[in-house]
This record gives sequence, C-alpha cells and structure tokens, in this order.
Amino acid sequence: MLSVATAVKGQLCEEVLPNPDNEPAPVHPVPSPRQLMWQETEFYAFFHFGMNTFTNAEWGDGSEAESRFAPTKVPNPRQWLTAVKAAGMKGGIAVVKHHDGFCLWPTATTTHSIVNAGNENGRQTNIPDSFSVAARDLGMKYGFYVSPWDLNSGYWGDGTSNYVNKVFLPQCLELASYGSDQFEMWFDGATGADHAGYYGGQRGKRTIANPSTYYDIPNLRDTVHAIAPNCVMWGVGNEARWIGNEAGWAGETNWAMGSGESGNEKEWKWRAGESDAKATNKGWFWHSGESPKSAQELFKIYLETVGRNATLILNFPPDQSGELPQADVDVLSELGSLLQQRLGTDLMADATITATATRAAGAGRTYDVGNLTDGNKDTYWATDDGVHTATINVEWEEPQTLHYVMLMEYIRLGQRIRQFTIETSLDGDTWTQCAPGSTTTVGYKRIVPLNGSTSTYGGVEARFLRITIDDSRSCPTLHTMAVY
Repeated sequence: MLSVATAVKGQLCEEVLPNPDNEPAPVHPVPSPRQLMWQETEFYAFFHFGMNTFTNAEWGDGSEAESRFAPTKVPNPRQWLTAVKAAGMKGGIAVVKHHDGFCLWPTATTTHSIVNAGNENGRQTNIPDSFSVAARDLGMKYGFYVSPWDLNSGYWGDGTSNYVNKVFLPQCLELASYGSDQFEMWFDGATGADHAGYYGGQRGKRTIANPSTYYDIPNLRDTVHAIAPNCVMWGVGNEARWIGNEAGWAGETNWAMGSGESGNEKEWKWRAGESDAKATNKGWFWHSGESPKSAQELFKIYLETVGRNATLILNFPPDQSGELPQADVDVLSELGSLLQQRLGTDLMADATITATATRAAGAGRTYDVGNLTDGNKDTYWATDDGVHTATINVEWEEPQTLHYVMLMEYIRLGQRIRQFTIETSLDGDTWTQCAPGSTTTVGYKRIVPLNGSTSTYGGVEARFLRITIDDSRSCPTLHTMAVY
C-alpha cells in the first residue's frame, strides 16, 4: 500500500492511501485462482477407455464380467498424451470409471476392477498411476473422470448413504491420492433416468432426486481441495459448467456465468463453460471401423469453443490395445500444424497501436496499450472509471493479409465487454466492418475470423485495423490482443 507522512497534533503519522495502483474495481462475479488456472488450460483431451472398449457399448449396465477387460497390450497413456501434445493440447482427462462401475485402478472399494481383468495386460493396468506419471514427465496437466453413477453397485440409489460413504467418496479420495497437482476431476451428471442396471444382482431402474445432496458434494469438494488445491470439480462439483451440447461449439455470446452455450450476464456465480466433443465419427468409446474427423473439422471446433470463451476437451478413445489408433495420431499432428500455421504468427509485433482512452497510471502499474502485446498476462489496458467505450487503433506500414483477431479480457476483475466492433481499412478513410453481428462478448479469449466464417480460411487485405468497445459492464480491460 502507498503511504504518505501526515502531521497529527505535532506527531508524524503514516496515512495509507486506498488503491495506490488505481486498479479498476472488480465486476462480480470473478473467478477463483483455481478456476482461472483451469481456464488457462484452454485445450485438452478426453480419453474414454474401459469396459465399453471391449463390449462395443457406450453405456454398460454394470453386469459385465471383469474378465471381458482384456487389452492386447498394457495400456499406454504416455502414447495418448504425446499424441495430443503434438496438437497443442496442454493436458488430458482419463476416464477411470464409467457408469458401469468398472474401475481402471486397484481400488479397495469394489471387486469390479482391473484386479479381476481377463489377462495379465489388464491386471497390470493402473490408469491413474501411469497417466499422472506420463503427464508430469511431459509437462502436461491431468485429471480423472469418475462417474458418480454406478450401475454395478448394489448400494447406488438404495435409499441409504452406503454408496457415498463406502464407494464413491473413498474412490474420489483414492484418485486424489495419485497427485495433488490434478487440475480437474470430472463428474458426469447422470442420475439414473430410464437406464436399467445390474445393481449388485438386484437389477432394475433406480434414480436419485438431488445429485449434490446425494453425493455430499460440498464435503467432497472440500476434501478433494484439501489434497489437490488446484483441482476444479466439473459438473455436479459446480466449479465449471457444461457448455450445453456435445457438438463442439459455444455461443458467440458466451458469459462465464449462467448455463448453456451463452451463459447469463446476470448470474451471480462464476462457472465458465467447457465444451466436450468427439474427435471421431462413432462414440465416446472406441468402436471398430471408426475414423477421426479431419484436421480442418477439428480446427473449426477449436475456433467455436476456445475462440468463444470456453475450454475444449476433445475426445480421442484408445482402442483395445490401450493405444490411440495411428489415424488419430496422424490427425492430431495435422491439427497441431494447422494451429501453428494459422494462429502462430502475431502481426501485432510490426504494428503501431494507439487507443482513444487509457486509464491513468498508478504508483506501480500502467494501463496503456503497450500492455496488450508485452506477453505478460498480469498487465492490461483499461479505461478510466465511467468510460465504457473506447477504440484501439492498429496501423502497419504496408498492407497485410489479416485472418483472425484475438482478444483476451483481464478476467481476474470479471467479464465486462458486452459488444465490440472490428473494422479494417486500406487507406484509413474507408472502413469495412468484419464479422458483423457476431462480436458481442470477449471473456477469457475470443478469436474472430475476419471473413466471418469458422469453416473457411480467408483473409482480408488491410493496412489499418480498429477495435471499438461499444458497450461494457464497467470500464473495459484487455490483457492481450493478437492479429493473425
């Protein structure tokens, strides 16, 4: 805090001045440090592997004999993570227990696990262990999907707390013990519905009324956070939200509050969206004859999720060998090359940048437009309090071919921007609006194709570019701007 000397009744006192850096007041809600680190992961993989891989199912019913889990090799999570890292992903989440209740680690909670697998490869499987070790070695983030619903357990939905106390909570604690550096624990929201289960041989349909209460989520969240403090609890954990579809897109308007594809500006709780999407043409689990989507299709999904203030968890299912098929590995490499080619060279390095409004500097912080290109996520451009509109002007000495504009708000102080406009010009006098109607919210990250299409790669010739913030909940903040 900044202090000045003040004389009071002949004595020298230290007066502490409020907000010496002149930082904007936060616009609530704001993300927790845990949620912010989670969103900075941006792009990561989903690996659906388990009993369904060997039964050609998407949802088993829990009656499957443990011996049916019989991989032709010892599963190799290092190969999975190496492949997705080539695509630019920063981590992955491994399914270690799906709704059928089969556990891919030697759990003390059930015999329905790899301990009773059908061959030695299966019995040597311990996905939480090998996955976490590989992720650390590769410098990647990792986490686990563990289904709260358990179609194998006779305790699930029996009207008592036995399942939660004897199975689910102990399983989550076992998984948390595989690493305090986990970044996400993924809980599906399934509550029984119309799907019949084995339920310890009692068979039939069961359901629960309130997942948060039934699974004792507040206690679970506090317990896991005590072990893994940066682990976001997805789904019923209520620290991040499902984006509302499994097709790989978020709304062009997308608030980090609320629900669904677009969120809700007026909601009080920070719950940024995660988009889960399949990278292959059949199911979440591997199925014979499947093939991956093209690198161009996956790039489009990237633009419509990461480029629209959501994170993207893209599913690549290992096959019965416990490895990703070569076709998947190849398309991941192609996707990495495409991302580098199209979003790897920032043209702002050779541009002159000015702004029509800039916040007054504080004692130890400035807010000028140079902060947009300094590579530091902790510095940002902002306007003075009460100034909710401003224009950022970019100029090059020679015309450039521009494809994308990327903007990032300083969301530590909340999501603010409601509407912005992008325009280009060759002469500085005649201006053309780009992507009209789609430039609303920004949030953590927004990537706007200047030709208005996420499906086609087309550029715009320009020597001048201007970004106008047309409406903001409070004074706007941006920590990064890039042009590709």
